[in-house]
Amino acid sequence: MRNALPAQDVVEDLAQIFGLLADPGRLRLISALLEGGEMCVCDLAAATGHSMSAASHALRLLRVHNVVKVRRSGRQAYYRLADSHVRMLFDLAITHIGHDGRDRGDE
Repeated sequence: MRNALPAQDVVEDLAQIFGLLADPGRLRLISALLEGGEMCVCDLAAATGHSMSAASHALRLLRVHNVVKVRRSGRQAYYRLADSHVRMLFDLAITHIGHDGRDRGDE
């Protein structure tokens, strides 16, 4: 059984990603990027109800952990999802929470 478990460093990386995704504010930013594609910080802040500072901070955390990528054009920073895996994680999580107990055998 132990051989089938992921390595400790993989588990730690997973914990960091799930920790990042555990914040409702960051999830709103990801949702906005899923719907809007590449967006500047000011548009993301407006769409999610964040201040510019809070949006920038959250996006910086997501960028450091390769959830989003940034493109700079002059003084503007435009963010987009890093890859299609982020969309898959998000879609799977939404599908998962949509299941009721009967689907999971929790009766």
